[in-house]
Amino acid sequence: MHFMNIWELSEYSIDLGLKIAAFATIFGLVMGVVSFFVASYCVYISTLSRNKNGKWGRAPSCDDPDYMELYAKGMEWHRENIQRMEPVHILNDGLNLYGEYYSFGGEQCVIILPGRSESLCYSYFFAFPYSRCGCDVLVIDPRSHGLSEGEFSTVGFEESKDVIAWAKFAHSKYGVKNIFLHGICIGAAGGMLAITSPDCPEYVSGIVTDGMFSNFNNIMRAHLVERKKPTMFMLDLIDMWMKRYTKHSMKYGPIDVIGSLDKPILMMHGTNDIFSLPEYAEQMYNICGSDSKTFVWFEGGTHSMLRSLDTQRYDSAIENFLMENYGVGNKILIGETV
Repeated sequence: MHFMNIWELSEYSIDLGLKIAAFATIFGLVMGVVSFFVASYCVYISTLSRNKNGKWGRAPSCDDPDYMELYAKGMEWHRENIQRMEPVHILNDGLNLYGEYYSFGGEQCVIILPGRSESLCYSYFFAFPYSRCGCDVLVIDPRSHGLSEGEFSTVGFEESKDVIAWAKFAHSKYGVKNIFLHGICIGAAGGMLAITSPDCPEYVSGIVTDGMFSNFNNIMRAHLVERKKPTMFMLDLIDMWMKRYTKHSMKYGPIDVIGSLDKPILMMHGTNDIFSLPEYAEQMYNICGSDSKTFVWFEGGTHSMLRSLDTQRYDSAIENFLMENYGVGNKILIGETV
């Protein structure tokens, strides 16, 4: 009977150990890659897909007390003006899209564009300054939100085409001469992509942005950092899923088109916005191509909560913007702007 001597046994053991270590390393790397793919898919679907019944409906999207106060005040505006309201509907890109049109007898109309996960009910809160100035108000359920059809949020890309379709509808049906866009977060991004599009009609004549991000890649990075999640590889993988499902990249956004804007803009931003970071907002303002641009900072303001923080300053900024550029309403002193 043949027995391995101690040297042969040692060499065999070392060789086996190296093979096991190599296998474990490769297996670990494979599982790491798989886990990143799965995690990135889950983040993408949970963030940008209406993947279950009831998600992104017309009910409040969270139960935060400040948010619920905002929502309740908006519902008050809706109830006070319900006699002025007409439910409206358009078909665009094969999707049924729904909204509400409030007539105040003016020649101007604002289209209010809510952020991700929000329906037209959220937009009521932002209608106050416009209705006071006699502007008609069109609030909409973005695609994949509220009653509107659609599965994915495209962070403003396809939504911008819907905005143009809504503007053409309002102009044709109600005869308004000027249409303004008022967008919050993703709504602001969609509005910016719409108003700088070559397909945008001239009567879409200005835009107000609240917490507009530079591109969704930056806002997604901020969300991951805020939740203490890794960003390395994760952002590229999330972008891969977005391209897979929507044909768009989240690395492109308002910062890439704002230089071509040739219509009046009012930008409002909070100094404490941890998602749409203030430094990007200032950069966009600096490169904005409009000859009529105004920036209003809200000290201590957080993401999408500027009007809740200082309603008078917020509304006065809008009323001044309308008066200075379109002769609508009355100019009010609001303090320091950029």
